[in-house]
Amino acid sequence: MNATVSLFTEIPETLHESLKIYLDAHPDWDENRILTAALSLFLLQNGESDRSCARVYLETLFQHS
Repeated sequence: MNATVSLFTEIPETLHESLKIYLDAHPDWDENRILTAALSLFLLQNGESDRSCARVYLETLFQHS
C-alpha cells in the first residue's frame, strides 16, 4: 500500500461497540486495518475487478504488527 487517504465517517453505535469488542479480543488489529480489509473485500465482492483491490485486501489480512 503506497499512498493512504484519511477518511472521517460516522457508523452506527452498535457497529462501533462490536468493533471495540473485536479489537479487545484481537490486539494485532486496529480500526484502520479492519476498515481497509472490509472496504477492499466489499469492492471485490461487488464488481471491482482491479487487482490492486485484491492485493490491498490480502496484504491487510496477512500483515503482522
